[in-house]
Order: sequence, then C-alpha cells, then structure tokens
Amino acid sequence: MRFLFSFFLTIFIASQINAQGIDFFHGTWKEALEESAKTGKPIFVDAYAKWCGPCKRMAKTTFMDEKAGKYFNEKFINMKIDAEESEGRQFRKKYPVSAFPTLFFIDEKGEVLHKVVGGQDVRGLISNGDLALRKVDYSREYAIKYEEGDRGPEFMFDYVKSLNKSNKPSLKVSNEYLRTQDNMTTEFNLRFVHEAAVEADSRIFIIMIENKAEIGKLVGLDALRNKIELACGNTVKKAMEYEYEDLLNEAKDKMRKHYPEKAEAFAAKADLDFYRKTYNAEKYGKACEDFAKYVAKGDAKKLNKLAADMGKDFSDHAGCMKMAEKFAKTAASKSDEYTYHLTYASILHINGKAKQAKKIANKALDLAKVKGGNAEKQVQSFIQRLES
Repeated sequence: MRFLFSFFLTIFIASQINAQGIDFFHGTWKEALEESAKTGKPIFVDAYAKWCGPCKRMAKTTFMDEKAGKYFNEKFINMKIDAEESEGRQFRKKYPVSAFPTLFFIDEKGEVLHKVVGGQDVRGLISNGDLALRKVDYSREYAIKYEEGDRGPEFMFDYVKSLNKSNKPSLKVSNEYLRTQDNMTTEFNLRFVHEAAVEADSRIFIIMIENKAEIGKLVGLDALRNKIELACGNTVKKAMEYEYEDLLNEAKDKMRKHYPEKAEAFAAKADLDFYRKTYNAEKYGKACEDFAKYVAKGDAKKLNKLAADMGKDFSDHAGCMKMAEKFAKTAASKSDEYTYHLTYASILHINGKAKQAKKIANKALDLAKVKGGNAEKQVQSFIQRLES
C-alpha cells in the first residue's frame, strides 16, 4: 500500500511539470536586452531548430523540470529563438550557430558570457548557468577602486548600485558612507538611501521610511513602493535561510505599514514559502488558503500549482490534502488543460477516492487526445497503473 501510494504521488508530481519549468520571455531580442538592463539579470538563449532531436528532448524534459525552472526563472531572462526563422537569422549574424542546440548566456550589453553546444540535462544546464553567473560582476571595477581607498560620494553611490545589480551584499558599503553623513535629507543622500535600502531589517530601511515623502517625490511613488517590497522580500529570504520566524513577521509587518495595498498578497506568498521550507503543515495550510484568496484569485494555473505543491510536500497531512483536492477541483473546472484534470485525479486517489479518480482521469484522457502524442500516453499510463 505504501508503494502504491508513493507511486501515485510520483505520477502526481510528474503531471505538474508543465507548471513548474522554465518561463520563456516572449518579447523581442531588443526588449530582452532592455529587460536585462533593468533587472540586472543576464539572458539565457536556447538557439534551436524545429527538426533538431536534442532540442525537442530538452524542451520536453530539461526545460520542464521544476529545479531548472526555479533556478532559471530567478536568475535569468530566458529566451527560445528558432535560429532558422527571420529573427533567428538576425540573431545569428552576431551570435554564430553551427550546431543545434546552441545555448548562450549573454549580458545586458549583448556580450556573450558563456556558450555551450549540445543538449543538456538539468544538472548540466544549471552548471552552465552557474559558470555564466560567475562571469557577471558589475561591481568588479568599483571593488578595485574601493580597495585603493576611493570613498567619494558619487563613487560610493555607483559602487552600491553595482553591488545591488550584481546581487551582492551592499549594506556594509552603504553604512560606511552613511555613517559619515550628518544630514540625510540632501537630495543626494535621499537618493543614496533609496538605492541602499535592500533589507527591511536594517537601519537604512528605517531612514528611508522616515524620509519616504521626500524620497517619493524624488524617485516616484512606484519606485519607492518597489523598493519597500524588494527590501521586505529580501528579509523573507533571510528568514527562510535561517528559519527565523521573527524575521518573517517583521517583513510582513513592514509591508502592512508601508505598502498596505500589496500587504495581503505579500504575506500570503511569504508564509507559503516560509512554512513550506520549515515544514509546518498547519501554518502552511493557512498560508495556502490566503494565497488562493489574495494571489491566485480563481486563476486555474496558480491553483493547480498550489495543489501540486501541497501534494508533493504535505501528502501525509489530511488537512492539507483536503485543501489540495478543493484547489485541484476548482482548477480543473475552470480549464480544459488535461494536466489540471490529471492533478485532480491524482489527489483524489491519494485521498482514497479511487472511483472519482478514475472518472476524472478518463476526462483527462479525452482532453489529452486533442493534443495527442506524449500527452495521451502520459494519461493512459496513469490510468493503466490506477486500474492495476
């Protein structure tokens, strides 16, 4: 019985791959470069051809993997470019492609950080991503001048910006500069504080809040709010790293006080991530309810993923699985996506509702037949094992 339970849980997780893989950018190459400049993320490009076997395998496996998705969605702007179509031919004028797939890692200036030819499994792809990221350091030149003793205000400001852009710790440098300042209300210092306030549990964040009216006038209300959300989000990440619930609560409290319009959605997502990592089923279940209410808001894709995550990590908790069944049922009722119905069938089976599971699985099969190929085979395999 334990084996059968584990098998269906594995099938259940596998059915979620479509919702958890790499998200690819759908704009133009120019827009991708602009997004890279804005976010500080390099660009990952899969230069492929429609007829290429390894390209197809990567599209169905590596790119759909949850681990690959989490890694690349966080660290890169991801693009797929058909190197034999019009935009692809233009792309190849600057970035030669001699075999498929060719995978590029490119910085905001359009310079190649790293290039690899041939299909990759998840481990290989992430390893290449790590190699590319090690070559991205917008702060390198500033660090040299800093070590040589440069402490000019403009230099320190630019150094902090470069550290933030490179996702490197910047609070030490920021505090070093601000400790030399008697007046925080000059325009320059207000802009500096806004750039430097990267964590909500910091003195600099407090200074930003104390001067938020003036900073809002200088940088704009949206920029100020974005910084508040970013700082609170970074504090949540720290809370997760150290599994320290007080930091989580501090981040949520500061969002409620200083960015109330997004506070409920922020708290729901923060709780979801924190209690999933710390494996607190009761609080995770409450977080799922809040996430469904304030973030998913009836969105089938989000509800389906929520149900999948609950089934993956809390399948042994009756309350969580009851909730997962509700979310999966709603997602399936709102969409003709066969994977959503497969999710629902999987959870029904885990919850001991074999007859209902088979009925929903047959509905998934009808929907999968429209797509054919691997979709139909996937559901047929599930039904066969369900019957056995």
